[in-house]
Order: sequence, then structure tokens, then C-alpha cells
Amino acid sequence: MGLPEIVQPRDLADAVRLTGEGGKPLAGGTDLFVRLRKGAERPPFLVYVGELPELRGIRTTEGGVEIGAAATHAEILSAPATAQLPILRLALGTIGSPALRHMGTLGGNVANASPAGDGLIPLYLLGARVNVVGPARERSLPVEEFVLGPGRTALQPGELIRSLAIPLPQDGAHPYFRKVGRRQALLIAVASLGALVWVEDGAVREARLALGSVAPTVLRPREVERALVGRPLTVEALAELRDALSSAVRPISDLRASADYRRRVSGNLLIDLSSLASG
Repeated sequence: MGLPEIVQPRDLADAVRLTGEGGKPLAGGTDLFVRLRKGAERPPFLVYVGELPELRGIRTTEGGVEIGAAATHAEILSAPATAQLPILRLALGTIGSPALRHMGTLGGNVANASPAGDGLIPLYLLGARVNVVGPARERSLPVEEFVLGPGRTALQPGELIRSLAIPLPQDGAHPYFRKVGRRQALLIAVASLGALVWVEDGAVREARLALGSVAPTVLRPREVERALVGRPLTVEALAELRDALSSAVRPISDLRASADYRRRVSGNLLIDLSSLASG
């Protein structure tokens, strides 16, 4: 069975109309084409939004950066505006191959709602909002409210993602991102950890953590974040919280890794935050 017909809208309003008629938005297609070929979904037609100017821009705003849903990972990595978001660049730089980064989009990452999506972790850490356009109105939701579960979002019929609004973090944040997979090339993480850590007088003043592939959505272990405050970024101090983090995750077993392995890896990634002390 071949792919559905691909329709190219005239503008954003036309894309909204076509989406409301049952079309599936398509930009880079790196995730969507895989699902279509597997028969995981079968929309009546695809709406190619990858060249709509309204979805392509990357711009600095008051207090943040707005990234169009169809901006590619490669464009985001090279955009001057995202130099203020090193955690975003750090995470997107680990995605696939250069070819995939030139095709894949951050909006697609969010719409796909995979708990293993590398692009989601910095959005959770930075408190990003998802700007949505639909037939009746535009609305904006925190990313934690937009992503409901694996492959599930808060999009209503006829809606599509217009952009991601990302606030700038407070000055002095140390960014961290690492993922563990079964192989290094093009790996999909069996567990990943992103962090923003502020250090003052040798101890953690504030910490934000976000884990991927260990729960139905990206996980913010806020009790562990609070427990980090006041501690030095040493292996010994972080090891005291390893069990707490391992207990906070809710992984599953699948072909890539067992739940127990994911728990152990999560705890070990926390200890690796000690590398920030020498960074």
C-alpha cells in the first residue's frame, strides 16, 4: 500500500482548513513516514506545511525565542537566536545524522510526543509553550500540558502546531544532556537526562532535571531537584540521590532495554552531573 496523497496548502489558513478536513500535517516526515510504512496510522491525505513561511521563522522575542514548528533541527542549531539556549543546541545536536537534522523539525518532535524525543527534554527544562492554531482560535499551552502520553497530544480536530515559545533561563545555568542507547550511531535513547544547574559558592542553588524514555512522557523528578539544592556537584553527594531518582522513574521493558536497566541508567546519569563541576 502506497503513501497517502500529499497536498500543499497555499497558506496557513489553507493548512488549517485541510487539517480540519482530516489531513495529517507533514513537515520533515522523519517520524511520520516510519509510522505510515508500518501501518500504524492511515490519514486520508497529508498536508505538507514544511514550506509555509508562518511556520519557518526563528526569532528573538522579549524574554525568549520563538521557533516555527517547521524549522528544522539544523536551522535551529545554526540560528543566532538559539545561541542563548545552549541546552536546546546540546540536545538537538545528538539527534540522528546530519541528514536527519536537516529534515526533522522541532514541531514534529512535539507532535510525535515520544517519551524518547530528544527535542522535548530542553523544552520541559525551559518551560516552553506550544502555540497552536485551529479553525476557531489560536491558543498556547505549556509543553507539559500539551504532551499527554506516547503519541498523544492536546491537539483538537483541525489544529496544528504553529510555533514553540521558549523562555530564556536565568543567567549562569550549566547545561547538561546525555543519552544512553544500544549503539552510538543514530541511537534512540533507552534513557536520557537533561539538566540545567545553577551553582553558587560550590553548591547547587537550583536544579532542573528532565528524563526521557523512562516514563509515558518526559519526566521532571521535582523531589530530586529539590534534594539537590545545597549539595556540591560531587560523585559522593550525587550518589546519595541515585536511588531516589531510580525510584522516581516509571520505565517499561521493550526490545531496547528492560525496565530495571533503565532505572539503573537513570541513577548513573544523575551521578554524571558531577562532570559539570569541572566544566
